Amino acid sequence: MSRLTLSLLAMILAATLAACNSNSSSNANKQTDGANTEPDTDNGSAKIIVLSNRADLISGGDALIEIVTEDDSSTPQLSLNGVDISEQLARRDNGRIIGLITGLALGDNTLQVRDSSGSADAVIRNHPNFGPVFSAGQHRLDDWETCAAGQPSAQQDCNIDVQYRYFYKSTNTLQPGLIAFDPDAGMPSDIATTTTDQGETLPFIVRREDGFQDRDRYSILQLFKVGEDWTAWQPQSQWNRKLLIPHGANCGMSFSPGQPPLTDAFGGLPGGPEHSYVTALGRGFAVMSTALNNNGHNCDVVLQAESMMMAKERLIEQYGELRYTIGTGCSGGAIAQQTVANAYPGIYQGLLPTCAYPDSISPAVQAADYNLMRRYFETPSEWASDALWSPHQFGLVEGHISHANAVAMDELLYKPAVNTAGGCLGDDSYHPQDNPDGVRCGAIEWYRHIWGTQWLTAKSGDRQIEVTKVPAGNKGIQYGLQTLQAGQITPAQFVDLNVKIGGFDFDMQPQIERSRADENAIAAAFHSGAGNVGNHLDKVAIINFVGPDPAAAHDAVHAWWTRWRLDREHGHHDNHVMWAGPVALVGDPYYFEQGLLAMDRWLAAIEADPSAAPLAARIVANKPADIHDQCSDGLGHKVADEVCVEQLRTPYAYGTPRTVAGADHYATNYDCRLRPFSRSDDYGPLPLSEAQWLALETLFADGVCDYSQPGLGEETKTASWLSYQDGSGDVVVGGAALPAADLPAGWASAPFSAITSSK
Repeated sequence: MSRLTLSLLAMILAATLAACNSNSSSNANKQTDGANTEPDTDNGSAKIIVLSNRADLISGGDALIEIVTEDDSSTPQLSLNGVDISEQLARRDNGRIIGLITGLALGDNTLQVRDSSGSADAVIRNHPNFGPVFSAGQHRLDDWETCAAGQPSAQQDCNIDVQYRYFYKSTNTLQPGLIAFDPDAGMPSDIATTTTDQGETLPFIVRREDGFQDRDRYSILQLFKVGEDWTAWQPQSQWNRKLLIPHGANCGMSFSPGQPPLTDAFGGLPGGPEHSYVTALGRGFAVMSTALNNNGHNCDVVLQAESMMMAKERLIEQYGELRYTIGTGCSGGAIAQQTVANAYPGIYQGLLPTCAYPDSISPAVQAADYNLMRRYFETPSEWASDALWSPHQFGLVEGHISHANAVAMDELLYKPAVNTAGGCLGDDSYHPQDNPDGVRCGAIEWYRHIWGTQWLTAKSGDRQIEVTKVPAGNKGIQYGLQTLQAGQITPAQFVDLNVKIGGFDFDMQPQIERSRADENAIAAAFHSGAGNVGNHLDKVAIINFVGPDPAAAHDAVHAWWTRWRLDREHGHHDNHVMWAGPVALVGDPYYFEQGLLAMDRWLAAIEADPSAAPLAARIVANKPADIHDQCSDGLGHKVADEVCVEQLRTPYAYGTPRTVAGADHYATNYDCRLRPFSRSDDYGPLPLSEAQWLALETLFADGVCDYSQPGLGEETKTASWLSYQDGSGDVVVGGAALPAADLPAGWASAPFSAITSSK
């Protein structure tokens, strides 16, 4: 890299390191035995309810079920595939007939319950613990060299035995976070106490469950009383039946197991705010995370949703039914929350995104433009003699205060994600000349089940190879048009930039020609939710934390992308709250804890609403009056209410190369529709020479972007709960809707659970 690039990177990394080094309602708290008892079947007096997941999406060979019957005199008989398993049921102390049914065969299983007044059947479709359930199975185990701890797995299914470890919080404030200990070796003398939001005070001891599911690791943490039993029908009393899911940053793919992310950018510093997950545990929440919801390890929305669905099923089967689930995370963690919530509504009830992107594709398009611009701007020897640029002008054309943001986004996010020859599988990895048939390592390859593949000539020129389509292009974009119209750059600069910027080939490497996307691939991206339209995001409460952008690849405008898309889809953003502050990227480090408590109050208020209004309406109607847009001093103190956030939008948020070229602010125009180039268009106050006009006419012979129309595929809406495999396990490119079904009764209390998956 050039000396300019290195110095800019040093500035960015310094900024990045500097940035990143209330009680629930009483009515809801009483709801501790599971609230939704709508049966899955209705064939007689007795009814079978599958609590731990949808009956057709069960995995791992077991399922938590409940039998509802009018006969209170005895426990009904239950059979599985014709074999009596009544011993797996019992009438519990709370009067409910519940059991963890084990021994499910792969595929369809028939449960039959009989009581004195008749019988009822239910079909449970069981999938392998190592998946897939509805993903395409692209995260293949036979591509892995090892499963866990470097040990080969004979069956390559990663069904490693579950492990339990114990941690505690110390009374020593200089030891933040949680400390590992062995209860068999004796209890530490400095164990702190905590009081849950149910009012129970107990030692702050946490049990962590670690296991493998869906071909990767998961973790479940619970405030725990050592030596006391815990069952799904009789959890320990300190659990409030709420769940927090932390997520990891970046965007990437991996062929080896990862670690479940459990962190906040600022949490756990002595004298500072606590990790939100530690705060949650102390209040009685469960905390669950999976390696596959770490966006830097896997940024495929389908696999993320599948992983979290399977882990929630595991949690319910082992620990009990849930009231509601909250997501949290920065950057890629915001992507995972918002894309999964939109494509698989019901997995979450509340979101706490920070350093927010709405999805992976929209910022990738921005970063792709940055990558091309860097190649031009940072090579002055390639500039025409009459097209001399200043660094300030770089930023103007890029839609930012400086060029440093382009460098950060390109180096820290974009290049690692699109490195198709990254060596992900050693000698089996793709190389454009040496191994064109090898496994391609870029993140975009992780989406081939969504937008498909095409056959192109290998760069070695001796064969055809199958490559994933790219759902974005830049043909017709007039980069820097608004700066030209404003007289901030000259016609010579405008023409030179646009003629030389070029596009990308199938390896995401620069080429002379501009790129054109497959319209069907773009439509598939939106249909899947990988491109987040936001059409289902009104079914979840959102508190977004936002801070100023220090040229560290996280423009605050990305949070407004979500808000603007909500406005476009629903006519309002009343379920979307913005908390701003002066701390880079996150706004205020105390927001992690404060936002969790605020979201808890918001969801508890929705839960306590007995009305039959649609969920989206109840989310807005039950938003507490003190939860609204606000600004803080960066130390946890609110200093202004709603008006401040919109006032701060301009200094916090910037544009993109495409908005400077005339695109709208939604950032969903991944490749534009074209109209004829015309000299009568507005090209600024300075006249263009005949040679410059001819250069533009040649470059834009097929037309320029018509931003008065939607982009290619941009009208497509996200479908919810898609499956990417058929009954035989073959991949369904583009996905197919799962049968309509409400969410399982154990996933959330009744006000949150009636979301039909096919809508």
